[in-house]
Amino acid sequence: MRDYEAEHYLLRASVLWDKVEDRGVYPFNLPAVRNLDGFTFHPKVTFIVGENGAGKSTLLEAIAVAWGFNPEGGTRNFNFNNRVSHSPLQSVLRLSKSVKRARDGFFLRAESYFNVATNIEQLDAEPAFSPPLINSYGGVSLHEQSHGESFFALFNHRFAGNGLYILDEPEAALSPTRQMSMLARMHELIAQNAQFIIATHSPIIMSYPDADIYQIGPKGLDPIAYEDTEHFCITRDFLNRHEPILEILLADEDDELQL
Repeated sequence: MRDYEAEHYLLRASVLWDKVEDRGVYPFNLPAVRNLDGFTFHPKVTFIVGENGAGKSTLLEAIAVAWGFNPEGGTRNFNFNNRVSHSPLQSVLRLSKSVKRARDGFFLRAESYFNVATNIEQLDAEPAFSPPLINSYGGVSLHEQSHGESFFALFNHRFAGNGLYILDEPEAALSPTRQMSMLARMHELIAQNAQFIIATHSPIIMSYPDADIYQIGPKGLDPIAYEDTEHFCITRDFLNRHEPILEILLADEDDELQL
């Protein structure tokens, strides 16, 4: 893992293993966590990729909570819990921060973004002297938009640069075209001193050129080139050979036995 100068906000994460009683239990036995002695973040974009169940979301959540974000998503000012489900990983996770102070930030969890939208409406329903929170998200209720539109309202209106943005599978509600638009918006924010940490399955999103990609393997987090990721290779092979691949995937059981 390469070392970076303190250009942005979050430099490194490591597990304090001397405080872990049993390394063989969840979440410390997850591939993304079990060998996490030190993990360096790119000053602009760090992608974490891997199979379901490898620990991407668990690791991202622990980083976000250790930074001060609400476990279900939102900013540091959100403080709601519909269900306490986050792991104890953040309690033994040490974050190394730069001397630069982030003036903005957000933790996006695709699976619980609905809860963030609900909490915004609840807070705006209370008497206050400040403008409604929804104004920072484009002024239109996030519940009155499609899932993809509400995600994009977050990227376009709420994200302001000069901050740390932790995104867990942001592609969940975005079409391929919107994913490309997200790349363009990310690039604008990075020019405004934003830093991103993203867990994703999308070969479109992880194509951002000025980034580090870490793929979760049996030994943990390994740096990998974009075109060597499983996501890129499998997508490329399927698009180039979709007809023979579909014949194999959709073959009847009797046909499979004859192969």
